[in-house]
Amino acid sequence: MNAPLSKKMILIAAAAISAPLGACANALAPKTDATSPLAPRVQELVDANRRYPKWEDFPAAPTALPDVAQVASNARTLQGDGATLNGEIARIEWTLSDPETLAAQVKAQVDAVPVSPDAARTQADIEAFAQSLRDRAKAPPPLDRRPTR
Repeated sequence: MNAPLSKKMILIAAAAISAPLGACANALAPKTDATSPLAPRVQELVDANRRYPKWEDFPAAPTALPDVAQVASNARTLQGDGATLNGEIARIEWTLSDPETLAAQVKAQVDAVPVSPDAARTQADIEAFAQSLRDRAKAPPPLDRRPTR
């Protein structure tokens, strides 16, 4: 009886709220339509996947650490492969003999692809649209916070 009235009221309110919520949980439980032609298959899948995994189902944590020499060997192999690849890249001639022809070919390929009207908008069109949205987005009038008596 030493508890303040507010703590007692919290317990009563929690009990009063939890009862209707429990009823809602049952109402929201998924049910399979028995007349559906897929109902047996759905129920079979639900029943097959209903159990939760047990701790024994998870793989055990590795106990042995990788060999340091093997890791170092793998790192050296990767560094060697990277050096080989860099050497092959260095042997490629990266010169462009006729840049104007290449630019014309790329422009022709780009022009051959139809452009969406949304993608064809200019920066001015986009800014005008954004401004129209800003103009429409007017804040509601402020609330009257004076007490009513």
